[in-house]
Amino acid sequence: MGKGKKGGKRMTKKELTVVLMDFFRQEPGKTFSFKEIFKRLKLNTHPLKMLAIDIMEEMAWDDFLTRITDSSYRLNQQGQTMDGVFIRKRTGKNSFQPDGTDQKPVFVAERNSMYALDGDRVRVTMMARRDKHIREAVVTEILERKKTQFVGKVQIEHDVAYISPDGENLSRDIVVPKRLLHKAQENDVVIVRVVEWPTDERSRIIGEVIANLGTKGENNTEMHAILAQYGLPYEYPRAVEDAANQISEEITAEDYAAREDFRDTFTCTIDPHDAKDFDDALSLKVLTKGSEEDGKGALYEVGVHIADVSHYVKEGSVIDKEAQARATSIYLVDRTIPMLPERLCNFICSLRPNEEKLAYSVVFTLDSEARIKTWRLVHTVIKSDRRFTYEEAQERIEKKEGDCQEEINIMWNLARQLRDRRFEEGSVKFDREEMRFDIDKDGVPVRCYFKKSKEANKLVEEFMLLANRTVAESIGKVKRGQAAKTLPYRIHDEPDPQKLAELKGFVAKLGYKMKSTSTKGASARAMNQLLADCEGKKNQKVVEMVALRAMMKAKYSVHNIGHYGLAFDYYTHFTSPIRRYPDTMVHRLLTRYQQGAKNASKDKYEELCKHSSEMEMTAAMAERDSIKYKMVEFMSKFIGEEFDAHISGVASYGIYCEIDENHCEGMIPMRDLGEDYYEFDEKNFALVGRRHHHTYSLGDPVRIKVARANLDKRQLDFVLADEQ
Repeated sequence: MGKGKKGGKRMTKKELTVVLMDFFRQEPGKTFSFKEIFKRLKLNTHPLKMLAIDIMEEMAWDDFLTRITDSSYRLNQQGQTMDGVFIRKRTGKNSFQPDGTDQKPVFVAERNSMYALDGDRVRVTMMARRDKHIREAVVTEILERKKTQFVGKVQIEHDVAYISPDGENLSRDIVVPKRLLHKAQENDVVIVRVVEWPTDERSRIIGEVIANLGTKGENNTEMHAILAQYGLPYEYPRAVEDAANQISEEITAEDYAAREDFRDTFTCTIDPHDAKDFDDALSLKVLTKGSEEDGKGALYEVGVHIADVSHYVKEGSVIDKEAQARATSIYLVDRTIPMLPERLCNFICSLRPNEEKLAYSVVFTLDSEARIKTWRLVHTVIKSDRRFTYEEAQERIEKKEGDCQEEINIMWNLARQLRDRRFEEGSVKFDREEMRFDIDKDGVPVRCYFKKSKEANKLVEEFMLLANRTVAESIGKVKRGQAAKTLPYRIHDEPDPQKLAELKGFVAKLGYKMKSTSTKGASARAMNQLLADCEGKKNQKVVEMVALRAMMKAKYSVHNIGHYGLAFDYYTHFTSPIRRYPDTMVHRLLTRYQQGAKNASKDKYEELCKHSSEMEMTAAMAERDSIKYKMVEFMSKFIGEEFDAHISGVASYGIYCEIDENHCEGMIPMRDLGEDYYEFDEKNFALVGRRHHHTYSLGDPVRIKVARANLDKRQLDFVLADEQ
């Protein structure tokens, strides 16, 4: 390696440039920090270090190096032509993200975009720099279109039909020649396939109608449009339905012989009142009665019984392929689009009361403190004695009366102890609320409310968590030197450090302290302490909002990193195979390993995990859009009326406000905030007036008036009540 001096003389800029070029070329894939470069090249003096920094900045300018952070560089191996993903912005500030690198996105002007759409895979050529700090690229080829089908309303003007796709960011509308309308009329909502893409400024996007979803504004039309917009199915293929109808529901003598029999053990399901697909059931057997005073010394057998979907859905079958593609059931406001055909999800596999069913079960022996003494994983036959709604189970917990109240309360007592211990060990405690609507026969919302999780929900949740954690540990925990078998894990990474620092700084201004810590469990406990400190205070909601934004999203992977939010080192999804494909994968692998088969392919299951994570996110977006639509539809009855609200979000273009009474959220655009010019204080989640210094901060109470309800855009606009 080079040294700070050469031949007794201090290195010149030219000499140090050669040394740095050789240094980076020797390890082309590695990123080096300034500190490491100085140490490796023995640049010990301040002038030499400053010279090296100047040279590396010039090398980055010339694209010889790639700047990774403000104090680290790597050899640029991409050259001037790169492949990657195009990112389209409504503001026109489009960009390009190179493949397989941690480089920052590169700016692409609209005139250089070749009219690429958001998510398209493109090839670009880097342009000569005009500005020292901005790299620009020009799209030279569109390699793969992310979408070729779009959803929108037919509009006809001067004998020309066109659609403006819902929620899409296209450079222009899609023109549909009359011969390709296929009888679609003005105001119909249609799915259009693009048959011709623009090649220059004057050419158009040409499309053909491939499905007519119905008239704009009708409930079925709007729900199907939301699904189609995300490429999600709204009906089942006939071949899959036919295959499901051929499956026998008979439990054979061989099935009984191969399974553990739980038909005579008390078993029940606890689900929402409108549920039809019963994934899970709980059984209870008192093995040893405890003392009458405090119950100590008791032993209980609790079975977590899960629908044995993989017994009926064989890997590679037409039903399995469809379930794999869907990956999840989708829950819109007024309907469920199931992962499996109705015959399977609502009848054959569903653990319905008073029917014998096949299950895959995790059976625990627990003492009076809910500590596991033994457990086993077995295929079973069960017969549910009772189907409880959450409300019915909750009544038995609260009133200690009604049929099966003793069994329900024993299970709740065990679940409560599991829950308390889980939080002591670092699980993050967010109390979830779900927005719900009561709708009439036409799908019109007549009531909007939020539902909080109660003890009955938590009872079920704790035993599902225990089963998921236990089976994950059974595969993932291995002796030192042994390799764990392949299993899809449900993983949750630690919060983004920058967002965590922002959270800490933000809550400090509200008077709360949050400990800084590097260990996972301690970090979660610090988060829990913060949430406990603000509970019941007027700023509780705002603290919870900012804390949630610091959290990463959970996903599936065969590469286990643990689950931060639950503070579990090993966690998977085993308990809902009717509605989640990863659970079916887990069932198959556990059965395979129980039978002594060899390890499964990590690459194959990682691809399936990636697909399942993507479909989960897509389904969640569709579900949110259906809630938005019903929320706007519900609030359209209250145009001009005033409500108490609080600021639930702050952006550079306005503030979001959530009505206290029903939690419906709308936006007050910047133009409606008065005469002042507002600056966006991103770190403090606030808009600050430049002249009058009025501040709108996250969590502030406001009085709003409902101004507009745009169903086409699923957008609710408010104005400040005192501004009108």
